[in-house]
Amino acid sequence: MKLKAEQLPRTLKSNSYLIYWLAGDEPLLLQETADAIRQHCRDGGFTEREVFYIERGFQWENFTQSASNLSLFAEKKVFDLRLSSSKLDESGKQALKEFIDEANPDNALLIISPKLEAGLMNTKWFKAIEPKIALVQIWPINKDNLASWLSKRLLREGISADGAAMQLLSDKVEGNLLAAIQEIEKLKLLANEDSGTTINLDSKTVMQVIADSSRYNVYNLVDAALVGDEIRCEKILIGLKEEGIFPLLILGAITRELRLLVPMIEKCQQGQGVNGIMQAHHVWFNRKQAVGAAIQRLTVNDVWRLLDHSRLIDQAIKGMSSLNPWDELSQLTLSLCGQHTASMQHTG
Repeated sequence: MKLKAEQLPRTLKSNSYLIYWLAGDEPLLLQETADAIRQHCRDGGFTEREVFYIERGFQWENFTQSASNLSLFAEKKVFDLRLSSSKLDESGKQALKEFIDEANPDNALLIISPKLEAGLMNTKWFKAIEPKIALVQIWPINKDNLASWLSKRLLREGISADGAAMQLLSDKVEGNLLAAIQEIEKLKLLANEDSGTTINLDSKTVMQVIADSSRYNVYNLVDAALVGDEIRCEKILIGLKEEGIFPLLILGAITRELRLLVPMIEKCQQGQGVNGIMQAHHVWFNRKQAVGAAIQRLTVNDVWRLLDHSRLIDQAIKGMSSLNPWDELSQLTLSLCGQHTASMQHTG
């Protein structure tokens, strides 16, 4: 059964499942959700826990043998599987299916994996086990929801924040929830100066206390460009440059996205509905806003001009021209945002 993260507490209270699969790429949220499940199991008498780190070449018979062994003192046990990849080999699928089908009430199973691809979830194997497990897909906190998430976390610690402080804090920790928690811990120290009262956080305090902990990746950059957010694009690009990211990795992510957009834009220009197009092309729901905005704003000719510019940037990165790759990447992302820039002179 698929569950939203906010539905998990109610499901745990009902004791409906002994098998939980957490999937996602946000470490903090995965960790906190897993901790809640482990605590629930301990409260239910599952006093033993065995952890397996599943990597390529893992011997699944070790897991199967351990699951079939009865404890000397007949204690309930949690099997904690940490998958390095959501793609399982045939022996792994068979071992999990046997464990799930056996449904031993003295054994609980917690699987933690990267996000699940649609291809796996549509397989006959996965559809057979899904009704017997609680599947919780953990999604990153996006930019629009980050302030609300931070506000709840702060209030939990007895801290309130005005709008300016919340916006500044969001900008400082965007893309790094682990850093956000660390900064909230710093602010708790301030709150504890006068125990029992609520501290009011303003932007001046944020500037003094919070380090700039935002961490971006190339996919944040791509999505910011797709929705047309030029300011955020520039900020992310500067961050990637300061972190020493090789520009060819950034260019590769952008050009891959551009090529994926072409058939979707063609269908949009033919009059097909945007939602139907994205569903047919298996666009994840947390990216639909960005992709939908792009396929409605851009034309096929726009994309080909951007790809032509990308070819010149590729040459610059490889030392085959005198262009500055970072300047050109900036112009490319601004063009993808919908801004007509001087970069167009390179694409003629």
